[in-house]
Amino acid sequence: PPPPTRTAIGSGEPSPPPPERRAEPAPPAQTPAPPPPRQPTATGPLTWQWPTEGRVINLSESQRAGKKGIHIAGERGQPVRAAAPGLVVYSGGGLIGFGQLVIIKHNETYLSAYGHNERILVSEGDEVRAGQNIAQMGSSGADRVMLYFEIRRDGNPVAPLSYLPRR
Repeated sequence: PPPPTRTAIGSGEPSPPPPERRAEPAPPAQTPAPPPPRQPTATGPLTWQWPTEGRVINLSESQRAGKKGIHIAGERGQPVRAAAPGLVVYSGGGLIGFGQLVIIKHNETYLSAYGHNERILVSEGDEVRAGQNIAQMGSSGADRVMLYFEIRRDGNPVAPLSYLPRR
């Protein structure tokens, strides 16, 4: 049977059927924009500190090899600390010749690298404070226990001893 018709009140005329309601299309799902890359929090001039205790060794050998970094002798497991605050941008063993390596971006100008670690205590993306333990000294990629420490300014290695405080 056909659907019943409605009568408009008081007119005796059938009322028109209600307009068809069409579902509004749902707005397209928006995927959230990826967060902007994290930047180091250090602002202004950096105050550098020694990354570990120990005697500087093989200075001339490093420079002959084209590296400006320094090797610091120490004991296996000895703390390796961030020389200035920043953001860990690399943590791992994928760069040949440096063993287990940590690289910290301090600001748009400076990076520091800490190589030959036995154990890394930070991950990429971690913010670190100056003096925070980031690794344990070892001999990965080296023939003895030591830390390879390098500072880079605008991507170029510089002599760390001109930045570190005198001992």
